Amino acid sequence: MMKFVAFIGAISGFLAVVLGAFAAHGLKHQLSPDMLLIFKTATDYQMFHALALVLVGMAARKSPGKYINLSAFAFILGSLFFCGSLYILAFGFPKIIGVITPIGGSLFLLGWLCLAIHLWPGNQSNSL
Repeated sequence: MMKFVAFIGAISGFLAVVLGAFAAHGLKHQLSPDMLLIFKTATDYQMFHALALVLVGMAARKSPGKYINLSAFAFILGSLFFCGSLYILAFGFPKIIGVITPIGGSLFLLGWLCLAIHLWPGNQSNSL
């Protein structure tokens, strides 16, 4: 399962690069500077969490546990909700889509917190 999480991270990183290049070259004349900034924020966060997913997937193979699993799940859903909603907003979809963005941000926070709990030195479920 965690190899699949690392794979999802690798694909997400690939897509972040593709979407970033698309924005820089194909959208710079199509979107306003404000919308391009929103799009860039989405690609930045997607890349950060793609790398986190690869690392979580690799670490979980050596040190499995419920918190690292929850971290992976939260990072995946956070990417979909946070980045996905920003991509959609950048293309001018109704602003109501923006209510999803903080849910994604909260999932990112949950993912980092769960990873920290997993890595806490006193946590008996890890062996890193």
